[in-house]
Amino acid sequence: MARFRILVPDAKFDDDGVIERRLSGDDYDWTICRAKTMDQLPAEVLDSCDGIVTWHVLRFDPALVARLQRCRIIVRAGVGYDHIDLDSTAAAGIAVSNTPDYGTMEVADHALAMALVLSRGLLRYHTELLADPKGAFNSAASMGQRRLTGQTFAVLGIGRIGTAAALRAKAFGFRVVCYDPYVSRGVERALGIERVESLDELLAQADVLSLHAPLTANTRNILGADALKKIKPGAVLVNTARGGLTDPEAVLEALHDGRLAAAGLDVFPQEPIDPETPWYKTWVEQPAWLRGRLLLSPHTAWLSDESRQDARSKAVETLMAFLERGELRNCVNGMTAAAVRSNLS
Repeated sequence: MARFRILVPDAKFDDDGVIERRLSGDDYDWTICRAKTMDQLPAEVLDSCDGIVTWHVLRFDPALVARLQRCRIIVRAGVGYDHIDLDSTAAAGIAVSNTPDYGTMEVADHALAMALVLSRGLLRYHTELLADPKGAFNSAASMGQRRLTGQTFAVLGIGRIGTAAALRAKAFGFRVVCYDPYVSRGVERALGIERVESLDELLAQADVLSLHAPLTANTRNILGADALKKIKPGAVLVNTARGGLTDPEAVLEALHDGRLAAAGLDVFPQEPIDPETPWYKTWVEQPAWLRGRLLLSPHTAWLSDESRQDARSKAVETLMAFLERGELRNCVNGMTAAAVRSNLS
């Protein structure tokens, strides 16, 4: 008989837990679901699971946490955990861990790809060539394209992914500056980049602004309408971090006003996007002023075959380390191994 019962409530893979079952062995009984609401989850499994590995679809609000009578740990198969209520899990004696060491290179690559495509005008050239195969071959009409070398690549958040993006930007000849009040001083010197002391200073210098901050109460909508009014005119904005850091409606307004030259968004406040959302409908319609200036991808910056496997395997390793040895890795809700509830018999 299996020692541990594990629930995956919102799996983002097609198989029945091949990687999870192979890594954990016979001591673990896995229930793989693809639910979007609590009501779609088996009640008996909710009540009896020892641990959970979750992706980013299902929200762990206090009502759902209250159903977890035996659960000792929730592992997020990914980095962001803003969909998990940290207070109610801690109060219930449930540890919450994330998986920060996967997809770092992919997200940094995606951020630079968006920045380069938009800064070099490739999306605009692409759309112009589709619309007018002959007229597009008129370089005089594309004046204003700037050399990337020497432009300022501004990084908001210089953690793992922000660091990887900064190093890539340096390789393209950008001057790189960062702002992160939570990172120790001197990190920027080790990376060979510059540091500014405020968000306003970062915005004023940015030719490209790349967001790499977590979503917290302090960072939610940090690049809202007011902040976008302070950004250097003609800047390119890239968000591959969390959708709640900026407001797409405000981004569209900044594009329309000319404050932003272009923007690339991989993450959104609501996912999937409601097709009736006004800003999204505008993007679909592609008015002349927006054409070639807004690049979207569906929260796939992290995605590669390798990173998906890493997210799954590292999440399982984190789960097993705690359940079998009491080793608590990457805990984000302030719990210690000793404070986690004892498994009920």
